[in-house]
Amino acid sequence: MEDISFIIGVIGNVISALLFLSPAKTFIRIVGNKSTEEFESFPYIATLLSASIWTYYGIIKPGAILVSTVNGFGALVQLVYVTLFLIFAPSSKKATTAMWVVIVDVGCLGAILSISWFLMNEDMRINVIGLIGAALNIVMYGSPLSALGTVLRSKSVEYMPFLLSLCVFLNGGVWTIYALLVKDPFLGVPNAAGFILGAIQLAVYAKYRKSSNDKQSYEPLIESSIP
Repeated sequence: MEDISFIIGVIGNVISALLFLSPAKTFIRIVGNKSTEEFESFPYIATLLSASIWTYYGIIKPGAILVSTVNGFGALVQLVYVTLFLIFAPSSKKATTAMWVVIVDVGCLGAILSISWFLMNEDMRINVIGLIGAALNIVMYGSPLSALGTVLRSKSVEYMPFLLSLCVFLNGGVWTIYALLVKDPFLGVPNAAGFILGAIQLAVYAKYRKSSNDKQSYEPLIESSIP
C-alpha cells in the first residue's frame, strides 16, 4: 500500500508542478512587454500563501514528504511570479501588490506559523495547518469558475483555458486517491472538491466548444449565400 501511495504521490507531484507552471506564458508576455497590463497579482499572492502552508504541513506531518516537495516547488514558482509583478507593474499596482504581499505572505503566514509552532502541540498543529490549507485549496480550485459566467453569456470557451481545467481535474483526482490511500482528510476533502469543480469546467468546455465550432463553420456559409 505504501508503494502504491508513493507512486500516486509522485504522479500528483508532476501534475501539480504543471498546474503551478501553467501561468508561465502570461509571465513571458509580461517580461517581453515590460508591463503587467491588466493582469492582477492577488491570485498569485494567495497561491503563494497556500503553497507555503502546505509545504509547512508536509514538513510537520510524518510521512507527508511528497506534499512538502511539490508545494515547496510551487511556493518558489509563485514567488517568482509575485517578484515579476513587483518589477513590471505600474506604480499604483506595484504599491498595491507590495501591500498585499506584506499582509498575506508575510503577516498572515508569519502569524500562522508562529502561533502553530509556539502555542500548539504536535497533533493540534497538524490539524490546524491542515484545516487552513484545505480551506485555501477549495478557494484556489474554485477560482477558475469565475470564467463560467463569461462562457455561459458568450457561449464561447475562449476565456476558459482547456489545459488549466484539465490540470485542475487531474490534480484533484490524483491527490484524492492519494489522500484515501494515506487516510488524510485534509488532503482528501479539498482535492475531491477540485476534482468535481474540474469535471464541471470540462463539461462546460465540451458543450460550448462544440457550439463555438458549429458557429464558426456555419457563419461563412451564411455569408456566402448573401447576394
